[in-house]
Amino acid sequence: MKIISDDILIDSGQDNPVHEMTYPALKGFNFSNPSAWTDGHPFELYKQMQKESPVMWSRSHKKLSGFWCITKYEDIKKVELSHKVFSSQRGGINMAVPEKKHWRPKNLVMASLNSLINMDEPMHREMRMQQNEFFFPAYVATIRDKVGSKIDALLDDMEKRGPVVDFVKMFSEELPLFTLCEMLGVEEPDRPKVKIWMHYLELASQFLSNPWQTFLSEPLFPFRFNKVVDDMFDYGKRVMADRRKNPRKDLLSVIARSKLDNELLPQEFLDGSWLLIIFAGNDTSRNSLSGTIRLMTEFPDQRAMVLDNPSLIPQMSEEALRMVSPVMHMRRTAMEDTELNGQKIAKDEKLVLWYGAANRDPEVFSNPDIFDMRRDNVEKHIAFGHGVHKCLGSRIAQMQLRLAFERIFDRFPDIVWTGRQTIAPNALVHAISSLQVNLYGLGRKRPVQVALS
Repeated sequence: MKIISDDILIDSGQDNPVHEMTYPALKGFNFSNPSAWTDGHPFELYKQMQKESPVMWSRSHKKLSGFWCITKYEDIKKVELSHKVFSSQRGGINMAVPEKKHWRPKNLVMASLNSLINMDEPMHREMRMQQNEFFFPAYVATIRDKVGSKIDALLDDMEKRGPVVDFVKMFSEELPLFTLCEMLGVEEPDRPKVKIWMHYLELASQFLSNPWQTFLSEPLFPFRFNKVVDDMFDYGKRVMADRRKNPRKDLLSVIARSKLDNELLPQEFLDGSWLLIIFAGNDTSRNSLSGTIRLMTEFPDQRAMVLDNPSLIPQMSEEALRMVSPVMHMRRTAMEDTELNGQKIAKDEKLVLWYGAANRDPEVFSNPDIFDMRRDNVEKHIAFGHGVHKCLGSRIAQMQLRLAFERIFDRFPDIVWTGRQTIAPNALVHAISSLQVNLYGLGRKRPVQVALS
């Protein structure tokens, strides 16, 4: 079976587009530099791009190819729906694919390329259908109670350690990890390992952007990283071999026994498949949960509405997804010469779809920078993508978000973001790695409980 990484489009170092630019190349932000994203989405630049340069050429760096930045809601939907013209597989979904001699660690890069999210039709549909059962409403309902119990336990722990806690460390990185491990069927003793793997992979992106800062915070990281990655892939190889021989009712077994063209998946696809679910599912849910807390502090009138009427939590969750836009972008590659919004695009040129811009397109969402859970198109955001590649785990993410805030607001109605946060250098996801909250309101202490006689 041919794997995606064998035939992936390698960056040529193309500085300029083949065809003349219809729109100007605006300056002021380096989209391809992960460190540029540590202040969050560049919403003001998005607005300018939508007005002046909706299909804008952006140069890259380090001998990587430039790309077209797409910011308008309807343009992004058009690209997502035209999957035969704009491929996920030809160049993968990462912004850049360097020469293979620079793939380090090689097994990690290959896993990132050989997965469902990088596949085109019909391979994508064939793989997706085999995993669908674990993302349908019926399955989501079966784990809802377990997720609820985990939420209660996490809130108990937060209360013990409060009033001021890091919401990311104590809640939003713990809940998605638990949910995904339950779905996959990761054994309890192995779950701490998954947490370590995720931590090291997040540190890797920080190390590439600011090696000295990472080294000072975790001096042993450079020396341990390769061993941690090897352990991760050894685990995947071992557990997949076991699930093929001894299948269970879990997602790891489905992945292990999946086939393409009636052939069992090679190890590269197995690695990419389970790691995609673990890491993509965790990052997006973690940042949605954290971002919602931040928004509820910034828009207290909306929080008051939810506290008064908890049935609004589903609408609150959708509006939070729109405004947070936890996935920064996806990349597509033109399979032929084409045109988008008046701009000619050459075959093999890259298009990067900026979801945070589209979710605040004023032509679609009135007053887009205002949190308004009562807007009549609150569910029209594209935080989960659109078309055939819409996020398979969207129902799981929505369930976690809604259930979490039902219980958070019940326990801690005055929970507030203190203003302290850390956003990790990452151009793919809005990586909120720390968010300090006070469970009882800004500057408040734990309420004194008086025993009743």
